[in-house]
Amino acid sequence: MSPMIVAVVAFLLDALIGDPRSKFHPVVLIGKLISLLEKFLRRDSDSPLKQVVKGGVLVYAVVIASLLVGLVIEDLSRQVPSLAAQIFIQALVLSFMISPRTLGDAAREIYWLLENDNLPRAREKVGWIVGRDTANLNEAEVTRAAVETVSENTVDGIISPLFYFAIGGLPLAIFYRAVNTMDSMLGYKNEKYFFFGRIAARLDDVANWIPARLTAVLFIGAAVILRLDWRNAFKMMRRDASKHPSPNGGYAEATVAGALNIRLGGMNYYFGQPHFRAYMGEPNKSLEAAHILGAIRMMYTATILFLMCACVIR
Repeated sequence: MSPMIVAVVAFLLDALIGDPRSKFHPVVLIGKLISLLEKFLRRDSDSPLKQVVKGGVLVYAVVIASLLVGLVIEDLSRQVPSLAAQIFIQALVLSFMISPRTLGDAAREIYWLLENDNLPRAREKVGWIVGRDTANLNEAEVTRAAVETVSENTVDGIISPLFYFAIGGLPLAIFYRAVNTMDSMLGYKNEKYFFFGRIAARLDDVANWIPARLTAVLFIGAAVILRLDWRNAFKMMRRDASKHPSPNGGYAEATVAGALNIRLGGMNYYFGQPHFRAYMGEPNKSLEAAHILGAIRMMYTATILFLMCACVIR
């Protein structure tokens, strides 16, 4: 059974039914395991070194658990006599690890709200998918937040899990999702998690290093197909990707900014405190709602390009 057939079916399943909201969703269960281990291990009174060590223990436990679960599911699916059933079982599990439809639907809803002059609701909706304060954003800032989120989440919500599935099947796909979930829950540079979440954050950086750069290449290919400014996409990737505070986030954002001829980055507010994010791209065009659709199209095109290339390679 070709793993890339499974990946294609998983993508189609996600496109058809989306990501179901359930307390039994694999990512929700991973989150519950992380919360349980954190409650058992983390203590505010611990020294910085002890917090780092305990955070490492949590990471090790979650990684081992995710790999074992992936191996068990993969092995059990292979016991099913029907090849079609084997493909469906593995594809269904993999579809829980990726989120193109969820990401696209959320961004598209923000686009329609802006198009219908419902800025207050658009601010509220974009606040569901970004961490910054959104109550006072104008239309251009809401658009920027949505485009940045679609761009960056194409890496960790789609290309990374598919990449790890392509090289290691369900065990590595679930492993990646566990790593990314740990980073989203523990990888904060605040007093609570600065030391305890350090290993989780670093492991996520390492896990996304190749997929982030691969996504940038896929975005350039998507720009060619969609007749966007692929030359500028390549130029902005080379010039601005390293400006991002994350070692990986800038590759997607800078490339999309270049392709759409817009500028991302700027002043964000978190809990009322200003934080300046380095600019990426040039403001050749003013940010407007239509750029959200452009980012969504690039996300889907890059995903399909990845699946096509992976099928050919395999």
